[in-house]
Amino acid sequence: MFAKPHAPPVKKRQKVTNSSNVSESDIKFQEVIFLVERKMGSTRRNFLTNLGRRKGFRIEDSLNNAVTHIVAEGNSPDELWKWLQDRNVKDMTDVAVVDISWFTESMRAGTPVSVESRHHSRIIKDCSAGLGSSGTISQYACQRKTTLKNCNKIFTDAFDVLAEHFEFNENKGHCLAFMRASSVLKSLSYTIRNYRDLEGLACLGPQTKAVIQVIRHCCVIFISCSQLYFALFTSIFGVGLKTAEKWYRKGLRSLDEVKADTSLRFTKMQKAGLLYYDDIISSVSWEEAKAVGQIVKDACRRFDPDAAVVITGGFRRGKEFGHDVDFIITTPENGKEVGLLQKVLSELTYQGILLYYDVIDSTFDNAQIPSKMFEAMDHFEKCFAILKLKKELVSSKQSEKDINGKDWKAIRVDLVIPPMNCYAFALLGWSGSRVRKATSTEVKQHAWEVKDHYVAVCLLVTLEGQ
Repeated sequence: MFAKPHAPPVKKRQKVTNSSNVSESDIKFQEVIFLVERKMGSTRRNFLTNLGRRKGFRIEDSLNNAVTHIVAEGNSPDELWKWLQDRNVKDMTDVAVVDISWFTESMRAGTPVSVESRHHSRIIKDCSAGLGSSGTISQYACQRKTTLKNCNKIFTDAFDVLAEHFEFNENKGHCLAFMRASSVLKSLSYTIRNYRDLEGLACLGPQTKAVIQVIRHCCVIFISCSQLYFALFTSIFGVGLKTAEKWYRKGLRSLDEVKADTSLRFTKMQKAGLLYYDDIISSVSWEEAKAVGQIVKDACRRFDPDAAVVITGGFRRGKEFGHDVDFIITTPENGKEVGLLQKVLSELTYQGILLYYDVIDSTFDNAQIPSKMFEAMDHFEKCFAILKLKKELVSSKQSEKDINGKDWKAIRVDLVIPPMNCYAFALLGWSGSRVRKATSTEVKQHAWEVKDHYVAVCLLVTLEGQ
């Protein structure tokens, strides 16, 4: 009898270890990644998961609210979007949906690389389109989330220059078009690298797209000489476009020529603007804004301990530098704010730090509400002022002095005094002129009437939430 040959030993498939219980000490990065198993397969997904965790990445086994990056491989936009919808993923405004190329580049670099448009492919655009009927980016600025990091600065700077150019030439249509385009690009979380990246973006017409193409190839934008001089003259506090144009047509081309021209008659505001020009055109830091805020608060609460002093404008939006500081001053009880501004100005004058002020009386009339009229400036009592800020009050500049030995800096300050029942309106409006204009546009297009405080508070909550 012949012996039965032995069958070769069957190799057991090696089990893939699950390292979901990774200690917090092993995690090196804040990014939270989820790998989509669809089309990727469970074996490859487990391999990539373990590889990422060994390199210090936090990779979740299930999709949850902590995830910041969703990585997919080989999925069409429709398939991926349906897959996400089946898992009740609706709001992806803070989630980057990226291709597997982003993950492999991050593994190679040993750290999460920045997300660029090529990593999105078409996934993020098509998937995000399901978030609303208006597409990926809302046409209204007050509905867009814009961070302080501008990924498209080369384009937005050019758009801002062009918008200023058309504003100088009183071409409101072109000025508005480039302002809106700049606002949209600032809200993008990725850099525009090719023409396809512009698909589906709101407020970008053929003209603005053409400018982007020119900048991509030439990296330059041309402006007229007159615009440079208009920008120079309007940088003086109290000088508007008409005055700048008049000086330009008169043949003036520098600030020294303006100061030396004896035929010119300056307003008090313009005189102050020329006198403190160097200080005013320099940036105001957040530390300086806080120091000015403390001065204003102390002056207000000397007369009303319950007075509220709130910083607005660019600093409220999170900017670190600005050209002036805006404050809203109000009191808990309607009517008690009347006369407060004059008392505050008297106190600042007594302290010797009020260099200039111009008060505009309130023209607010309850009888005019409701109204669909929108104007450039509100009807609340306000003051445009220049304050002397001692550098010793700013922690980072305690020992600084300029070349003339001056230990203080002139700061532009705007004070707005609305009654408490209009505080929400004032805070919304003074959050920024572009926010105000965008909100006005939305109100007009929806045919709303600003007839009570509910509308303002709802819009304000939307802004705070974003």
